[in-house]
Amino acid sequence: MRIALATCAALPELDADDTPLLAALAERGADVAAVVWDDASVDWSSFDLVVVRSTWDYAQRRPEFLAWAAAVSEVTRLVNPLPVIRWNTDKHYLRELEQAGVPVVPTIWLEPERHLSSRALHTRFPAGGEFVIKPAVSAGSVDTGRYTAIDANSRGLAIGHAKRLLGAERTVMVQRYLTSVDTVGERAHIFIAGEYSHSVLKGAMLDGPDVGVDGVYKEERMSAITASEAELDTARQVIRTARTLLTDSAGGGEVAPEPFLYARVDLVSDEHDNPVLMELEMVEPSLFTSLGSGALDRFADAIVARAR
Repeated sequence: MRIALATCAALPELDADDTPLLAALAERGADVAAVVWDDASVDWSSFDLVVVRSTWDYAQRRPEFLAWAAAVSEVTRLVNPLPVIRWNTDKHYLRELEQAGVPVVPTIWLEPERHLSSRALHTRFPAGGEFVIKPAVSAGSVDTGRYTAIDANSRGLAIGHAKRLLGAERTVMVQRYLTSVDTVGERAHIFIAGEYSHSVLKGAMLDGPDVGVDGVYKEERMSAITASEAELDTARQVIRTARTLLTDSAGGGEVAPEPFLYARVDLVSDEHDNPVLMELEMVEPSLFTSLGSGALDRFADAIVARAR
């Protein structure tokens, strides 16, 4: 069986998190290769399975990335599949999840077609505390900044950040910065082939305005943790709801009946210490298999099972 692990030109040999996967799949008899997703010379039909991994440069080229995913889906099996990629690469999915009853970090959506002035942006930002500005299509915390509502200079930088994104025809998300991210941290719960695998703690990544990133992602500080049952219940609710939404939006036919090959549910705590969703990652998330006992083997086994 031939398996491609799709990556980006900046990481042609995969991210370090995924490199061990090459040997694990080879040990299971697969002919496996890391392949750059936008390499025009690749014959995707020669692979039995294409697994999306570190394709982290798609955010500025989402239409091209979706066209690639559609083309690959025509000639071989792509996981996670095209309907998932189409839905999950635009963070408007969070609004759909919230409307379906999932607890989500409160978000204000600013759409470019509104042509909002600086004053209009000012009135839409929180009056107190800290807040985060990010684009609805992004990866690796790129183009994301943290601002202080009552500081005039910080607020001015936030307006400039939002205007830059809106001027580039990108939807802007304004989210309250939950202080638990600094005190407790963000928890990522990883599911493989529908089953809970392991959890990790992500250290706070945003300490100020967006200043740009050298590369395609910001470095993350991770450590293994034991998840509470309350967190896992919320994570499972998120994944169940996502499957329902995808099945409905796909007309019941596009999304295959088997579970998502992988899903990462990123949760934080609200002011009442209840878990709320920050992001659901089902396209190209780091899965931190080195931090979960047996996680690499579980992931490799799940991939091989999809390739057969």
